[in-house]
Amino acid sequence: MIVDERFGTYMNSLDPGHSPFLEQLEQEAKEAYVPIIRRQMQSFLRMFLTLQKPQKVLEVGTAIGFSSILMCEYLPETSRITTIENYKKRIPVARENFEKSGYSDRITLLEGDAADILPTLTDSYDLIFMDAAKGQYIYFLPQVLRLMRPGSVLITDNVLQDGDIIESHFAVERRNRTIYKRMREYLYTLTHHPDLVTSILPVGDGITVSVYKDAEE
Repeated sequence: MIVDERFGTYMNSLDPGHSPFLEQLEQEAKEAYVPIIRRQMQSFLRMFLTLQKPQKVLEVGTAIGFSSILMCEYLPETSRITTIENYKKRIPVARENFEKSGYSDRITLLEGDAADILPTLTDSYDLIFMDAAKGQYIYFLPQVLRLMRPGSVLITDNVLQDGDIIESHFAVERRNRTIYKRMREYLYTLTHHPDLVTSILPVGDGITVSVYKDAEE
């Protein structure tokens, strides 16, 4: 946890919760050890979606569909979400959850590796939510940037790696060093990219919020 555990517990205690369906889905995900966005990230997304009201959303990393359904609950009815998932065992679960939630008509699930699917997309998106394989973020980024336009926002989850990101390379477990190296490269690229304005926030496991600048800027 990035924020002191006591603060995190207190902030989570103030969370008003979701619809009964989402609450049940979150519980099922925890019992099955399926990673979904943390409570603090859920709270941030609710606020952001209510404020910005994006019409076209791209999500990289569907899992069982929790975050797509959460976004639908706080987006205008005219909004549409395109989400990408590569893990075959989770795809039918996500589709079933979309049907049960009543949002299947607003969510398009693309099956396959984001590295293969992103280059085929031609639309631009108001919001892109990156929550897939952490070591692949840096490789997805060129295509993600291609799908953005001035005013588009990229939100990336789990960028601080439970605090490992600030440690020395040698203090990180050997099996995590590749992700560590690639995530540091990703964060540097986001914060120094000439077309982006980026903030790193200690929300959940750390997030970045990047806005694509207007050409005149």
